This record gives sequence, structure tokens and C-alpha cells, in this order.
Amino acid sequence: MTNRKIVLLSVAFVFFTSTISFCVAATITGASDDPARLMQWHKVTLTIDGPLTSEDARQNPFLDYRMNVTFTHAATETKYVLPGYYAADGDAANSSASSGNKWRAHLCPDYDGTWHYTVSFRQGRDVAVNDSATAGNTMPPYDGISGSFKVAKTDKTGRDMRAKGRLEYVGKHFLRFAGNGEYFFKQGVDAPENFLAYKDFDGSFKTDGQNDNYIKSWAPHVSDWNTGDPTWSKLDGTPGTYGKGIIGAINYLAGEGLNAFSFVPMNIEGDDKNVFPYINYNQHIRMDCSKLDQWEIVLAHGDRMGMFLHFKTLETENELLLDGGDLATQRRLYYRELIARFSHHLALNWNLGEEINNASTAQKVSWAQYFYDNDPYRHHIVIHNGANHYELMGAASELTGFSLQTNQPDFSRVFTMTKDYIDRSVSAGKPWAVACDEPGNAQHGLRPDSDPGNSHEDGRKNALWGTFMAGGYGNEWYFGYRYDHSDLTCQDFRSRNAYWDYCRFALQFFSASNDPARKPVPAWNMSNADSRAGGTGNHCLYGNDDDGKPCFVVSTDNGGSFTLNTPAAALYKVGWMNAKTGDWQYGSDIVNHAGGNISFTAPDTSEWILLLYDWEN
Repeated sequence: MTNRKIVLLSVAFVFFTSTISFCVAATITGASDDPARLMQWHKVTLTIDGPLTSEDARQNPFLDYRMNVTFTHAATETKYVLPGYYAADGDAANSSASSGNKWRAHLCPDYDGTWHYTVSFRQGRDVAVNDSATAGNTMPPYDGISGSFKVAKTDKTGRDMRAKGRLEYVGKHFLRFAGNGEYFFKQGVDAPENFLAYKDFDGSFKTDGQNDNYIKSWAPHVSDWNTGDPTWSKLDGTPGTYGKGIIGAINYLAGEGLNAFSFVPMNIEGDDKNVFPYINYNQHIRMDCSKLDQWEIVLAHGDRMGMFLHFKTLETENELLLDGGDLATQRRLYYRELIARFSHHLALNWNLGEEINNASTAQKVSWAQYFYDNDPYRHHIVIHNGANHYELMGAASELTGFSLQTNQPDFSRVFTMTKDYIDRSVSAGKPWAVACDEPGNAQHGLRPDSDPGNSHEDGRKNALWGTFMAGGYGNEWYFGYRYDHSDLTCQDFRSRNAYWDYCRFALQFFSASNDPARKPVPAWNMSNADSRAGGTGNHCLYGNDDDGKPCFVVSTDNGGSFTLNTPAAALYKVGWMNAKTGDWQYGSDIVNHAGGNISFTAPDTSEWILLLYDWEN
């Protein structure tokens, strides 16, 4: 898995002392699946030969050195200042190295053409978490290294995120890909929260007596690993040995049509206690380079498989662990390392925390502000209830959305709570992109196929379609504690295999990915309009597409007849999708309607979704 060198910038730097001169090598490499090519929307890695040190060196390489790299694209005047990080020997995922002289920064280039870079390398006590550009002292010969490289257009297609570009908040309730302009509709898994508590990752967390029973092998998904998929080797030197289970789990989710998974990168005092970026539980200012590089292999595969990465930065038991909740040394370093190592991924959100209850408003505002100021790509920033966090809406914080949790086993509060956050955010002046990421309650959630109760039906009607019909952009599904393969114990996503069909049908409905005869549903321009649709239990979305033509979506619990109040002078196409089976059928076109109420009757008494749109050119 070692990236091979493709560009060697041999620039001699002389550091004048009585006896020493240095030659600093800088290399530019592409993504691990094609390191010989540098492409738009792919990870581009700058590696320099910097100070030789180690994870536990007296002069802390994570705090007392600061590598920042400025990347510029002159043709578009684009500039990114990216935090760098200490990378041990540069191949730590495979070597398990804790020492070396490699230092890195990752660019995800928006544009093809020529990019330039300049390295700032400084040394001083806690300089990495000091915002001042002149903090510490410059370190020749590393400070000032510069060069350029050329980037080709992306060659990816399909669900690979590198075919779509970076997912961005654009002031709407839906996020949009910068590359192809598509809007994102989310369906994925919120469980297990300890997704990264994996036996093949480096670290002693697996055998230290701290909830070791939660360590995962992901054995049921080893068979989902495919030839050519990534692995890592570690110290035994056996190629292709490690990582197949967790890589296979991502493959399975993608194969079911899902497009998101969630994980907590730091849960030292949480329910699991096995996931953290540090070299041990008690050391919160020194990172485990090899483990983090192994995480990166997994997350990069998520990009290739079209996965949105939900970084739940911590959970409520840890919300005050770092600096008592203040934005001080430990928390700044944690955030900086997340940004440096992972912000190049294209589709993600930074979740300030799960079930946040105890942090003050000022603390939460400062957390969001740090990500806004230091993540050059300005990824989506959310927080999770816990507390309602209404005070963070509008101009009060840099949050761009909300990660919603509900508390009823039948998912009955999903629609009302999703709509509440959407409506409040509009009133506050900044529309939030809201996802319901923990539908249901802690004990039940989405139950396994072996014991679904009413979970699958309630989840489909009340949560999946309830979120979309309230104006939310999608769901991640939580697995309750009372059942096998729970939020902590899940090792087999097939435990809910039957339910994933409903998620896929919904995504196909909105994206029109299975029907080239129609356009995607313009949900990004639509809002809840239940007053327009008659009938008990029905919900309605209404708005115009980007060409100004009206569109309606009506969800029905049991089919039946209802009326829909529509604007005047449109030629309407009528489509119906069965939410349970995915079956699609077109109704008769409605020609030159003069406005007012139109009567509809669903094909039968099943759970049908009506799509009504003006298709006249």
C-alpha cells in the first residue's frame, strides 16, 4: 500500500552551521488506488523529509512543530492553507512505525491544471495549536519549501465520490456536490458507533480489559471483500492480511444502495472505550500514527464506494474530557489532527458531538468556529441532541445543520422534530440541512430482520418518509441495545438486510437513478406543504424545480383517494411508487389544468408515493 514517488523535487537547502548542510526531498503522490496520477477530486499528498522524531519524543511532534502548506491554483485564484501532520516513517499503516522523518499534507484539488505549494514549518512550545502565523520560530531548511505539480481531470464515474466532487452546504436544506451539481439524499447506518473498534487496527485497546468484548472482527463481511480492494500488512509482512472484514462491510452497504456510515473517533469515556486517535487512553496530545493511517485506508475506500462519512467527533460522556470543554490545547489538537488527516475526503460532516448536554453555549460556538476557521474545505458542521441547541441557529454559530435523535420506538416523532428544526432554522435566517440520524429510541431503534416487530413498517412510514416529507435530507439507522447486532455489538449489517431495500427505493425515487425518462425530484427547492394534500396520514412536499416548474410529492400510508391543491396552467406527469416494493407506474397525464384541487386515487391500499410534476418544455 506504500505510495510510490512520482515527482521528486530535489531542492538543496543549506542550513548554515559550522558542520551541517541539508538536502530536503519533497514528493507528490496521488491516491492509493492510482498513485502515479494526480487528478481532480482525488487526494494529492505532499510528503517532506522533516525532523526525525517519534510519537513519544520529548519534544512533542504533534504540538511543538507546525507544518502548514499553502496550495494555490493561479488560474482560478483558489488558495487553501492546509494543516500538515507527523506521519512517522510514511508507511505506518503497514510498518506500525512510531518514528521517522515524514511529514504530510493532503490536498483535494477542485480544478485540473497547475497547482503551486509553499510549506510553512515552525517550531515552538504548543505552536501547532497557536493561531498566530508567527508563533514559534521558522525551521530551515523545511520552512519555505515550494514547488508545483499538474492535475488532470477526474476519470471517475458512477457512485465514486471522486466523480461528483466535494459535498457542500449551499444555504439550502440539502447539500450539493461541487463537481457535478447533484444534490445529496442520504440513507446509511448510524450503528455501530464503535465501527472503528476493529481488531486489525494497531493499538493495545484490543486486549487491555476495557470492554474488549466489543472489539470487532467484521468476520461476516470478509466474504464481501473483493480482489483489488485495499488491505494493510503490519509487522508480520504478509501482504493482504488485514482489513478485509471492515472493507467488506463498506462493500456490503454500497451493494445495498446505501451511501453513508457513522463512527465516533474518540470514545475514551463512552459506551465502548476502544476508539481514540491517541497512543493510549490517558495521553491526549500524542497520536497513534499507524492506527490513524489504517483508519485512512478504510475511509478512502468509503470515498470510492460512494459513502458519506459521518464524523461524530465525540459522545456526551466525552464532551468535557478535553480541556473541560474549552477550546484549549487538547481540543484544538484533536480537531487539528482530524482536519489534517481527513478533511480531504469529499462527503462528510463534522458532528460536534452526540447527545451533547453539558457544554455551555459559548463552548459549542467555539467548537463550530474552530472547524469553520481551520477546515479549508468548509465541510458541513452539525451537532446532535441531547439538548435542543436552538440557541445555535442563524448567525449565532457556524453550524450548517443538525443531526437529529428521537426517542419513540415507533419513530412517531421523526416528522414533527425534523420539521421543527427546519422551520426554526429558516426563521433564524440560515436554513439548516437536517438529517434524522438516530430514529427511534435507545432500546429498539431499527430491529434486526429476525425480530422486526413493527420496526420495519414504522421505520419506513414514520422515519424514512417522515424525514423526507418534513424537508430533511435523509437518515442514518440506529440499532437498539435490546437486540443482536446492536449499536455496540453489530458486526453484520445483513442483520437488517430486508430493510435496506426500502432505503434504496427512496433514493431511487428522489434521484431518478433507475428511470432516465424523468428528472430528479427537486427536493432542495421544496418544503413541507401538508395543507395542500387532503387525506388522513398524508404528507406533501411542494416547490419548483430549477426551471421554475411546479413539483409535488405526496406520501400515503394506505393509498386511497385524496385531493391536491395545485397552481394554474401546467401539464402534469403523474407517477406512483410503492414505498414497500419499489414498483413504479405512471398514471394518465393531466393536461392544461387550470389550477385548484385535483383528485387522485392510489393504485391500491398499499403505501404509495405520488410524484406530480410539470414536464412540458
